[in-house]
Amino acid sequence: MRKILLPLFGVLMMSMPSLAADTTAAEKLKPGLVVDRTNVHLYDDHMSPALKWCVDRGVKLRVGAYKPAPMPPPLREATEKYSAQVELSEDNTHLLNHVAGIPFPGVDATDPRAGTKLVFNFETAVALDDLDLRNFDCDTGAVGRDGRSVRVEKHFLIDHIRRLYFVGRLEVEPLPEMPNKDKVRYKEALYPLIEPFDLKGVGFTLNRYLKTERHDDTWLYLPTLRRVRRLSSAQRSDALFGQDTDMDSYAGYAGKPGWFNWRLVGEKTVLGTFHAKHLPVVWGEPSGDFMHADMWEPREVWIVEGTPKLPQYAYSKRVLFIDKESLLITYSDMYDQAGELWKMWLNEYKLGRSPIDGAKYQAPYDRRYNPSITMVDIQLEHVTFCALPSARFPGEQGWYVNLGEEEGTTEDYFALSNIIAAGR
Repeated sequence: MRKILLPLFGVLMMSMPSLAADTTAAEKLKPGLVVDRTNVHLYDDHMSPALKWCVDRGVKLRVGAYKPAPMPPPLREATEKYSAQVELSEDNTHLLNHVAGIPFPGVDATDPRAGTKLVFNFETAVALDDLDLRNFDCDTGAVGRDGRSVRVEKHFLIDHIRRLYFVGRLEVEPLPEMPNKDKVRYKEALYPLIEPFDLKGVGFTLNRYLKTERHDDTWLYLPTLRRVRRLSSAQRSDALFGQDTDMDSYAGYAGKPGWFNWRLVGEKTVLGTFHAKHLPVVWGEPSGDFMHADMWEPREVWIVEGTPKLPQYAYSKRVLFIDKESLLITYSDMYDQAGELWKMWLNEYKLGRSPIDGAKYQAPYDRRYNPSITMVDIQLEHVTFCALPSARFPGEQGWYVNLGEEEGTTEDYFALSNIIAAGR
């Protein structure tokens, strides 16, 4: 009986704000407030250090009311069914007996392994069987000053990024796993790049293996050189092609949890965007035009710090701000080898049955979409910001989730030979 009640209690706790919510924060962060460079000093304890830097440079945070961001029903049901049997390995690198759902509902902040458990919770909260993200674009360039726009250096247009999960599946048959000869958690591919012209046809594919000691196979195809380059796990933290994002920062953190030592360093109320109104994204005014201009709301977060185990890893640490309710990363601050603040990844979320009105596909419940992401290099005063999808494609819903073969997300798509053929 206790094993049944514990996961149910944990799920209930994750579906509502903390009972110990910061009432002072609620009084300060009232709807209608606009946080900008003139008053950021009054509210900087409700954002990460990197987000404060962005506000100082011209980003404006328009505060709206808190709204719930509940766990999707299939994820909640899998958590109730399986979480009681899950254990964390003795070396903190992988899960034991995990089938699907959140492995550790109701994490105790006093648990010395709380940070690691929260990162595994985030990893499973992504909760996709398959994804096809289409027609998105990114600009990269120097941050403007004093009302001047980003000085765009390169524009990127990407045809597809797809991901296919082989285990932990929640909706699309076969459940909870599919035939898996390569023993992977998922396969992912991004190809082909359409713009800029000098990178046309570039693509990559990766296998994320189930065994924690087996590193990803990540392959990058460079058509101008007619060669394939293999990236090590440490190289996943390197920015490529003159922009600021690295593969390990996608979604806030896209590496294996076992690649880092994690610790819970605190919890507080921060501003984040979980109920965006605009897709495609509406960008802010110069010189904050590298970040979305949608509503921000008070969110209760866990603050988790990770230090890498991999030699030659670019960052000395990552600090993740994990939303307590959705278990998704609000933003992530990265530090260089000298311990100085270096970069930030910021997620903008939108909840709905579909990403846009009139979309071809409607979900039976509210799903999470990202109208935009932003990666800021604070030391170089440089940014990469992406619209998911691009406004250049009116009526494009961009996000095709859990549609599998119907929209072409099959295992064959991830073959390196197909990436090479598409890039020619």
